[in-house]
Amino acid sequence: PPCAPPELPPRGPRLELPLSMLQVGCAGRFELITRPEGPDGDTFPLCTLPHGLPPYAMDLASELERRFLASPEWLPLHRFDRAPRVWPREKDVWSLLETDPTPVHSTLQTERDPTTGQILAFREAPLDNMGLSAKNSLSFQRAPGPPAQALRGSSTNYPFWPGGMDEPSMEQISAKDHLEEDIDFERDLLTVPPGWKKGVEFKPQGTNPPTGEPWGEGAGWGGTGWAAPRPDWLLSFPPGSWPRGSAVPPQPPKEQWAIPVDISSPVDDFYKRIPDPAFRWPFEPDVFQKQAILHLEKHDSVFVAAHTSAGKTVVAEYAIALAQKHMTRTIYTSPIKALSNQKFRDFKNTFGDVGLLTGDVQLHPDASCLIMTTEILRSMLYNGSDVIRDLEWVIFDEVHYINDAEEVLIMLPEHVNIILLSATVPNTLEFADWIGRIKRKRIYVISTRRRPVPLEHHLYTGNSHKTQHELFLLLDARGTFLTKGYYAAVEAKKERSSKHAQTFGAKQPTHMGTGPGQEKGVWLSLMDALRKRDQLPVVAFTFSRARCDDNASALTTLDLTTSAEKSQIHLFFQKCLSRLKGSDRQLPQVLHMVELLKRGIGVHHSGILPILKEVVEMLFSKGLVKILFATETFAMGVNMPARTVVFDSVRKHDGSGFRDLLPGGSAAPQGTPLSRRSRGPPHPPAAPQGKPTQLQSQFRLTYTMILNLLRVEALRVEDMMKRSFSEFHSRKDSQAHEHTIAQLSRRLAAMEEVDTSGQLSDLPEYGRAVQELQETRRMIQRRVAESASGLKALAPGRVVIVNNPAHRNALGVILQVRGARGHWAAGRGFGGGGGCFFFPPQTPSQRYVQLFPQWARPIPEGPHLGAEGSPGNHPPPQGAWVTSSLTPHPRGATSLRQLAGRVACEISNHELLLTELVFDNLLTELRPEESVALLSCLVCQTKTGPLTAGSLRQGMERIRAVAERIALLQRECGLRESVEDFVAQYNFGLVEVVYEWARGMPFAEIARLTEVQEGIIVRCIQRLDETCRDVRNAARVIGEPTLHAKMEQASNLIKRDIVFAASLYTQ
Repeated sequence: PPCAPPELPPRGPRLELPLSMLQVGCAGRFELITRPEGPDGDTFPLCTLPHGLPPYAMDLASELERRFLASPEWLPLHRFDRAPRVWPREKDVWSLLETDPTPVHSTLQTERDPTTGQILAFREAPLDNMGLSAKNSLSFQRAPGPPAQALRGSSTNYPFWPGGMDEPSMEQISAKDHLEEDIDFERDLLTVPPGWKKGVEFKPQGTNPPTGEPWGEGAGWGGTGWAAPRPDWLLSFPPGSWPRGSAVPPQPPKEQWAIPVDISSPVDDFYKRIPDPAFRWPFEPDVFQKQAILHLEKHDSVFVAAHTSAGKTVVAEYAIALAQKHMTRTIYTSPIKALSNQKFRDFKNTFGDVGLLTGDVQLHPDASCLIMTTEILRSMLYNGSDVIRDLEWVIFDEVHYINDAEEVLIMLPEHVNIILLSATVPNTLEFADWIGRIKRKRIYVISTRRRPVPLEHHLYTGNSHKTQHELFLLLDARGTFLTKGYYAAVEAKKERSSKHAQTFGAKQPTHMGTGPGQEKGVWLSLMDALRKRDQLPVVAFTFSRARCDDNASALTTLDLTTSAEKSQIHLFFQKCLSRLKGSDRQLPQVLHMVELLKRGIGVHHSGILPILKEVVEMLFSKGLVKILFATETFAMGVNMPARTVVFDSVRKHDGSGFRDLLPGGSAAPQGTPLSRRSRGPPHPPAAPQGKPTQLQSQFRLTYTMILNLLRVEALRVEDMMKRSFSEFHSRKDSQAHEHTIAQLSRRLAAMEEVDTSGQLSDLPEYGRAVQELQETRRMIQRRVAESASGLKALAPGRVVIVNNPAHRNALGVILQVRGARGHWAAGRGFGGGGGCFFFPPQTPSQRYVQLFPQWARPIPEGPHLGAEGSPGNHPPPQGAWVTSSLTPHPRGATSLRQLAGRVACEISNHELLLTELVFDNLLTELRPEESVALLSCLVCQTKTGPLTAGSLRQGMERIRAVAERIALLQRECGLRESVEDFVAQYNFGLVEVVYEWARGMPFAEIARLTEVQEGIIVRCIQRLDETCRDVRNAARVIGEPTLHAKMEQASNLIKRDIVFAASLYTQ
């Protein structure tokens, strides 16, 4: 109920100012009201109500309607003097002198009687953190931003302070810039303002020194009287000087950040410890799930590394329910957009209050649970989104795909708890220890010991009459490799080859199934064998989009569905496509897919239209698709009920060459007893018997990261690099390295100075010459090793000379060359023993940092940024600008460079090129459809396409010229990427396709313009809409309304029909 304020003397001539007191809220805070009483007797309310202040004045719209529209005498029919077109403005010069009021630095607090609640006295209390905003502070005490920026934030906002990082010390805060004046606050202060007779004396007030008597009531910290300084006798004793008779405090134990949880014994008292759980399931949770739930109730961070189909999602569901119970928020992240859409549908059916946030879709942003990709969460953290304030849990699903998760984990604030869900990986404790160290919180690791569904590996050799129904067991459910099954498969293969030679001559096939007919026969025989064993449905992983389509199209005689299932498939397919226009329903890919699905065959890869991929996924989850030909992206966290997984090859092409399949964590969907089968007998080492791949750092120093950190003084790029998972091992032993450095420094200080007099006068010059020779030799060797010829020379069998701390001029033989980041070469020495040596690539961190020396504050170069361990030899080039279009402006160049950096912060991909294009006015001169067509080079991965002419061809040449200019600058700053490779990443294969699409051509005709598959075209245009939004934001920053309007129009031109059809999971 509203509380009446204390009685005050009535307003009258004796009071200089009419004032009242307003009590705000229930905290006892008061405000002074100096507003005089209105002419109509309207007074300001003197108390608050539970539902806010009541309106004390008429709404402006209602007043206008009552006074001007509802009054007939105000607007006569034939009088126009009261309805002029222009109203003269009254000049008020004094209004120019008005300024915003400064924030109040104090407030009034009340002292009440604890029994009656009567107000006894008022006390003025200071307010801290006044004037903080998202533009100048990283604190959570700052005021929230505008509602329009509450979800995604703004590129001008500061991020919240990352948890685990040390806040700036007083020395760093008090460090003065070169433009700041050195002010002595003790002697150089002015005490009397101009025109005043008296002023303020800035002298310390004398206080009585503390005595042995106890302090009086109200004194000390927190009392209502004076605050006495901390006396000397309260200071802590230095180590080793404790008074006699007092016990020396024990040393704190060594911190253990990753704590493994024992799941061998059941949790009998689970429901006693949690009598009212936040969520209940229709089944009894497993032991590892109960242990995770117990730690979630304690607000601990957990890392759940469980086998496939073990039930990791149970932990995420309980965290979402717990956040709803606590009235907080949860963010669920996934590595890919397709998995986010699927989880949105699942959690929406379970909890209801769930939102989805992707690049082009924003559903229920006010929900307690938001589902997004890690890329979106990274952008929200850098942009200071106010959603982070209410965030309790962040769930990282499929964390073994740590593309952006490292950066997000480093930037998360301290109050956010972390839940990591991963498949079984061997270094879970190591990864959890890294997270615990950088966030300074314990991570509880929960791992399962065995698969809930046994996994067996078989080998299928072919369609011969003897072996067409025979599967050779290679790996049993316990993980034991069976040589008997392997050699039986080899003998069956030899027997078939010998019969082939007897029938068709001595010439034998080099590879089984090289012809389309043999491929078709193998698949038909395999499907017949699996159907008889009741091992359908099947996921057939084929690491080529073209082979997926060919295999599915070849099985024209295969029919795996009943008439009832065909009817279900037809009705579901027509229902899903009812949202499309007529011409889109008649696309060749749509007609071909419906024909395949009716026979129980599905295809899933990036070339398939997104809506068709979702139809295939939903039909497969219902068990209506019996065999699914898919690429490896289908296995990324997809929860589908498959009984068998087939690999038609144990090698795949990774973009640069073929490699053996690596054991992954999430290789098999959930289902009944599951087997892997592969055609063709692989060599025993290539059989799937290896351990899962370890979690490896994917941390990359990007332009986006550097730009976002440069605009915040308190955050440094070096801090992010030190906290990455790749630097974990070196930083873990940093204390030992510092101890070694201290010992070497003492030894160096104890050495006598070298006598350089007389005959040794040229010794310093000789030393400098030798050092320069060594540096030049190392640089030449590094350049040679990084060149194409050098890489070819580093082949197995090459004899090399090894020089490292363990060997000096030792001969060695290269046995193996591997690794993409560095070229490891293991050698066995002839004259100096064996060893391992490494040709390190140039550290990319310094090279990227050098591109931004003047866009914002300079980055001090640390010891870890220099190449070859000598940072002083490679200073950043002064005046190296990325946006060379700014060079003709010598006056005001600093502000323009800062504007260029500000524009680049608005762009998520290809920041340098887009910033150059904006400042060169390349896009402003073109029509909207031409601009969006040229921007397709940023998102297109197709190198060839139809020829273009006219302004499009001129724009392509200008973009290549800008890209070449940037690449040359990068080479000058020391980056290894060649000019040709940098320019080649911008592909113009879909320029003509996007141009015609923006002009309104139907998608059916678009597909006939190019050989590119429909799904890739759709993905390109969808990503193009995000690029248009980035350029539109950049145009808003620099004040370019023409470009802003053109990008808005270009975005509207491409957002239509099947390309931007809504996801089926969101309906």
